[in-house]
Amino acid sequence: IPDKGRLLTGISSWWFEHTRSVVPNHFISTDPKDFPSPFDRAPELAGRTTLVHRARRVDVECVVRGYLAGSAFAEYRKTGRVLEHVLPPGLVKGAKLPEPIFTPTTKADKGHDEPLTFDEMADLTGRDLAERLRDISLAVYEHGHRLAEERGFLLADTKFEFGFVGDELILIDEVLTPDSSRYWRKEDYRPGEPPESWDKQVVRDWLEAQDWNKQPPAPDLPADIVNRARGRYLDVYRAFTGHDLDD
Repeated sequence: IPDKGRLLTGISSWWFEHTRSVVPNHFISTDPKDFPSPFDRAPELAGRTTLVHRARRVDVECVVRGYLAGSAFAEYRKTGRVLEHVLPPGLVKGAKLPEPIFTPTTKADKGHDEPLTFDEMADLTGRDLAERLRDISLAVYEHGHRLAEERGFLLADTKFEFGFVGDELILIDEVLTPDSSRYWRKEDYRPGEPPESWDKQVVRDWLEAQDWNKQPPAPDLPADIVNRARGRYLDVYRAFTGHDLDD
């Protein structure tokens, strides 16, 4: 996807600045002038590279869902719940949940991430840390949902990653990008008829429709899918940063 690196870097850096009031993070700069030598003399890195504080990663992904979509809806249709979260009967696809729910997963370096109940997560991290991760994740989601809604988007669900710098728990990796989140346009939202996603779902949907065994190499994306995906990432970038890509 042309410019995807610059778009994701710009969106993520905007969110790192706008979530500091909720939780500290690893972000330092995307400006090569701030980078250590010799990278400070590499203008091609501008806008597509992030200087961060090194952190010790917590090996869980902290997923928060505010709406019933994707795999959560499939599970709800079968069981009436999402992991240990029992949900009201009769919810339709795309319904806003009574309260956002925390549905963590493993952090797999290879293969697929696996869903975890809160107790399973606590067994991995310790209960005190698990509670902190849950509470911070829900707080960042609610803050992000409010800011996104003010800019015409609904933040349906997202995932966060955390790490430690010394003894301080911080937000790391990327945050609230179209690669780590499901975005819908507020004006298109109708419960039961989830709008098209303004994120990587356009690519995922096309790939799911192909006769492909999901092993490398992936099929080449057609130009219309590439252009549609780039356009949606650019829409999100403009909505949050208030700028065009080359401003």
